[in-house]
Amino acid sequence: MAKQEDIFKNVVSHAKEYGFIFPSSEVYDGLSAVYDYAQNGVELKKNIREYWWKSMVQMNDNIVGLDAAILMHPTTWKASGHVDAFNDPLIDNKDSKKRYRADVLVEDYAEKLNVKAKKEIEKARTRFGDAFNEQEFITTNPRVVEYLAKEREILERLAKGMSEDLADVKALIEELEIADPETGSRNWTDVKQFNLMFGTKLGASADSAMDLYLRPETAQGIFVNFVNVQKSGRMKVPFGIAQTGKAFRNEIVARQFIFRMREFEQMEMQFFVRPGDEMQHYEHWKEARLKWHLSLGLGQENYRFHDHEKLAHYANAAADIEFNFPFGFKELEGIHSRTDFDLKAHEQHSGRKLQYFDAELNKNYVPYVVETSLGLDRMFLAVFATSLKEEVLEDGSSRTVLKLPAVLAPTKAAVLPLVKKDGLPDIAHQIIEELKWDFNVTYDEKDAVGRRYRRQDALGTPFCITVDHQTIEDQTVTIRHRDTMKQDRVAIADLKSIIENEVSMKNWLMKM
Repeated sequence: MAKQEDIFKNVVSHAKEYGFIFPSSEVYDGLSAVYDYAQNGVELKKNIREYWWKSMVQMNDNIVGLDAAILMHPTTWKASGHVDAFNDPLIDNKDSKKRYRADVLVEDYAEKLNVKAKKEIEKARTRFGDAFNEQEFITTNPRVVEYLAKEREILERLAKGMSEDLADVKALIEELEIADPETGSRNWTDVKQFNLMFGTKLGASADSAMDLYLRPETAQGIFVNFVNVQKSGRMKVPFGIAQTGKAFRNEIVARQFIFRMREFEQMEMQFFVRPGDEMQHYEHWKEARLKWHLSLGLGQENYRFHDHEKLAHYANAAADIEFNFPFGFKELEGIHSRTDFDLKAHEQHSGRKLQYFDAELNKNYVPYVVETSLGLDRMFLAVFATSLKEEVLEDGSSRTVLKLPAVLAPTKAAVLPLVKKDGLPDIAHQIIEELKWDFNVTYDEKDAVGRRYRRQDALGTPFCITVDHQTIEDQTVTIRHRDTMKQDRVAIADLKSIIENEVSMKNWLMKM
C-alpha cells in the first residue's frame, strides 16, 4: 500500500513540476478539488478529447456532435431526478471532524480483500509456473474463496443499504470496524444524504432572480435537444449524439487528485435505438468502448468490467469499465442502458413530444437510449499515471520517462542544436518552421544535449531531433526515440513521414 501511495505522490509531483497540472488559485493557497491544466496538460487533455471525438463522431456515420449550454432551465433537473435524488451518502468522524463518503469507505475495505486474493493467486502462479490453473485455484483455494466471497457479501450489503436504509450502511461500517483513514478513530456519526448540485442565480436583482444549477452532467443537454438534432439532421434511429463539456458537482469528499473534482469534463454519447433493441446496442458499445481504450496500449491487465447488480432508477443494464489507477481499480467509463426514462420525463415536465416517427414501422415511439460516459479528467489521470516510469539503464544510471501514447503526447518532437553557434540554431529553427504546420514541436538549446534528452523524456516527447555539424554537410539529423533511446541518422526531408507514422491518429485507431 505504501508503494502505491509513493507512486501516486510521484504522479502529482511530476504533473506540477513539468507543467501538466497546477492547483487552482495556488497563490491564494488553492481551492480544494479544483485544478488548472497547465501548458503541457492542456495539450494532452485536448489530444485525448480529439482522439475520443474522432473515433466517436468522425468515424461513425450515424453519430453527430452537440455543445449544449452549461446553464439550463431549472425544470430540467427536476425532470431528470437530480433535484430529488442526486445525493451522496456522507459520514463524519466525531473525533477527527473529517467527512467521508460512506460507500467509498466500504468499497475501499472490500477492495483490500480483492487485493489479498490477487496476492495469493500471484504467489501460486510463481510457485506452479506453466502448470498453474488460475480458474481452478480461484474456486478451490480456501483463502481466495473466503476473500472473494466476503468481498461480494460486503458489496451486496452496501448496495442494499444504499437503496433501502442508510442506517444499515453505518452498521456495516461499524461491523467491519472501518476506521478513519487518517486518525484510526471509529467514532462515526449517522450516514446522511447530501445533494451535490451547485446552485446559482439568473437575473439582475435578488428579488427577480431565478434559481438555477450548474449542470451536474452533460447528458440532459442531449436529451432536451433530441428532436432538434433529429429533425435538423434528418437522423434515422439508431443514431447518436455526442458531447464533451464541463460539469460541476459539490463533492464534499473530493480526493485522489483529479480523479474526483468539483469542476470536471465529461465525454458522453447518447445512442437512440428502437425499444427492444437496446440490449444488442448495449453489448456492442461495451465491446467498442473497451477496444477504444485498449488501442492506446496502456495494458489490457489494467482494465476490467464491473457489471452493476443494483441498477439506477432509469436503467435496465449498466456496466463500468474500471481502470487500475495507482490507488486501485476504480470506474473510468460507464455504459448504461437508460431505457426511455429521460425522454419521457422531459415530455411529462415540458408538455412537448419527444418522439420519433419510424417510417419502417409506421409509428411514433419514444426511443430507448444507450449511453457511454467517460470522464476526461479520469482518462487523463489513467494515461498520465500509467505512462510515468522510473527506469534503470544499462550503465547503472536512471531516468524518469513519461511513455505517453505518441498520438496523445503534448509535444511530438523537440529540435535541439548540438551547440548554440556555427549556424546550427538557424537550421533547427528552419526544421521547426516546416514541422509545426503538422505537429506541435518545440525548440530546446539549454544545457548539454544529454540533459535535454532527459527533460524531453520526462515531458513525454516521442522524438528528439539533434542538429549537428554533419547536418550542414548532408542535410541529415539524428532522431532519438523516447521509449527505446535508439538513435537513427535520417534526412531532414524524411522527418515529417517518420513522425507521422508514429503519431497518426488513423494508425492508432486502426488498432480497434
